[in-house]
Amino acid sequence: MLTVSQIAEQVGGRVLGDGTRIITSIAPADSAGPGDITFAEKSSHLAAAEASQASAILVPAGFKSATKILIQVKDARVAVAKILPLFFPPEPQATGIHPSAVVDPTAVIDPTASIGPHCVIGAGVRVGQRSILMGGNHIGRNSLIADDVCLHPNVVIYAKTQIGNRVVIHSGTTIGSDGYGYVFDQGRHRKMLHVGNVILHDDVEIGSNASIDRGALGSTIIGQGTKIDNLVHVAHNVVMGKHCLIMGQVGFAGSTHLSDYVVIASQSGIAGHLKLGRQVTIGAKSGVMRDIPDGETVLGYPAAPDKQAKRQWIAAAQLPNALRRLRILEKRLTETETKP
Repeated sequence: MLTVSQIAEQVGGRVLGDGTRIITSIAPADSAGPGDITFAEKSSHLAAAEASQASAILVPAGFKSATKILIQVKDARVAVAKILPLFFPPEPQATGIHPSAVVDPTAVIDPTASIGPHCVIGAGVRVGQRSILMGGNHIGRNSLIADDVCLHPNVVIYAKTQIGNRVVIHSGTTIGSDGYGYVFDQGRHRKMLHVGNVILHDDVEIGSNASIDRGALGSTIIGQGTKIDNLVHVAHNVVMGKHCLIMGQVGFAGSTHLSDYVVIASQSGIAGHLKLGRQVTIGAKSGVMRDIPDGETVLGYPAAPDKQAKRQWIAAAQLPNALRRLRILEKRLTETETKP
């Protein structure tokens, strides 16, 4: 439980109303009850929040209410992200190594780490302070897991992977699997071994059932603060910059480089050996076949600058009417030509 004033202090907000009111949880306006705090990003949302049973509302600066306690903040959604962990802290995990875990004698596990049931820790692995392996995790030889890492159940980490601080990887994801590489030799496809690794920098989060392949000779690299959604495939030697957002079902071919703050929407495909510049945005279901310069937004298949792509879509939608008009004109022209 927290008072409204304590919450405001956490988010740098200003209280309008009774700062001593006790808040026990956070909820959306349509289900908030007494003791809950809710939020309204826009003036159109404020009426619904005021009509709810919530005890207080997080609002942008300038919003006012005659009926509810308000906390005015710079950005209501950011404030919600900051206070959610106060009401929904992570479940505590027992430190130490579960009896069912198999740990190579050369592995180094920090005493504050938690190794859950049926984990397998390979030779030369290092697991840092307060890191959590929830269960069923396989950690390949000579991998490094730094501090405050959380691996959800059944995450698999191949050999030589390096995972930075505060990385979160969700269930079913595989890090460091073979890249997809073959050479045609005497009527068959000969496998090209991939002997590199994967490096995940600090504060990366990866969703469930994603796959990040190790480099062929060097490293596949995911930059600091980058967030990767569920069902994403990252091929060998892809390098992502800092704070990129990769949404669900995106696929990368090998050796493509992303600069910082790239955003790629769902179900897009990125060809290999490309360079995506800083703050590039790629719309959903796009097929990227060329380098994209800094700051550009592209859409479609093949991906084109957003204004150009939208003009093409509008023109395509007008084609049926244009064809009908063309047939009418052709008919009139034929009739004119056949008249005596």
